[in-house]
Amino acid sequence: MNERATSVALTVARERQLIEHCQRGCAESAHALIGAHQDRLHAFVWRMIRSDHDAEEICQDAFLRAFQSLSGFDFTYRFSTWLFTIAYRLCLNLMRRRKDYSGETDFSLMPTDGRHDASGQASEEIANSEEATRLKKIIWNSVEGLTPPQRAAVLLFYRESLSCQEIGEILEMPAATVKSHLHRARNRLKGLLEERLDGGDASMHFSVSA
Repeated sequence: MNERATSVALTVARERQLIEHCQRGCAESAHALIGAHQDRLHAFVWRMIRSDHDAEEICQDAFLRAFQSLSGFDFTYRFSTWLFTIAYRLCLNLMRRRKDYSGETDFSLMPTDGRHDASGQASEEIANSEEATRLKKIIWNSVEGLTPPQRAAVLLFYRESLSCQEIGEILEMPAATVKSHLHRARNRLKGLLEERLDGGDASMHFSVSA
């Protein structure tokens, strides 16, 4: 997967159709499923492990495992949820081998791109500031310091715009737990932004919806 096609969103009906065709051995439908998810999956995996080579291998392994078990796919779930669950487990396996896995679940920092702001956008002062790009870079880089479960929850919520329920399905934890962690992280982020803005207006309002 060195050359990844642009991911495209699939409707539930179209996704089911592609899966059913794949189950009957349709290679074209398999390629369509891969093309619809590979960019998003690679971005998630890379931010989890920060290695181009390992990210490529994990993504390939995740797709391989997904298709090998496709005959028993449960259509009550989205294919992306199942695929991200497989990839997340593979990331954890690699991290354990690297000995950098921690089971702790206390957030320290939480990034945002404004999509979950209570007013529908980040505060105008920050969004329009020359510091916006620099702040986003600082915040996203700080995600590396989170434990794997924290990192995954942040990436899935703020990068993938998944609900707490969907994240809980992927990380195999209650949605209420995901929501609680994200709220706590939001408060930590507010403090970080206040420091970075040198006493300026850091009144950003973030919300976490289920």
